[in-house]
Amino acid sequence: MIAYVTFGVDDIKRAERFYAAFLPVLGYQQERYQGDLSYALPVESGQAAVLPEFYVKSPFDGAAATAGNGTMVAFEAQNQQQVRDLHAAAMEAGGVDDGQPGFRDAYGPNFYVGYLRDPQGNKIALFSSNPNEPGRDG
Repeated sequence: MIAYVTFGVDDIKRAERFYAAFLPVLGYQQERYQGDLSYALPVESGQAAVLPEFYVKSPFDGAAATAGNGTMVAFEAQNQQQVRDLHAAAMEAGGVDDGQPGFRDAYGPNFYVGYLRDPQGNKIALFSSNPNEPGRDG
């Protein structure tokens, strides 16, 4: 089980604006810890955390943050419209388009996905595979 995923960034305020555009809609709550950002799904008292958590931090070594080649974090949306809405909100909040929402021939017929990059260049996918919605083939 993956416990958490961390992206390094150089500008926490820009990153916060970007992630605030879509993570709260997906149910994530933001917390600050020593100036960095932590995002987690809420849990009732006494319950285990819903994993993985997502952290946005300045690199510990003090060097510039860099986006990993081939690294991506995917967040599941409820439906195709929410993918479109959240992709647009993230773009408006400083993201860079890396693939408009839609179906891809290389993926299953119900996998609807949009790609973008955060202000640091980290790759994000927003997807839905809701079987109750029309798929790529109809």
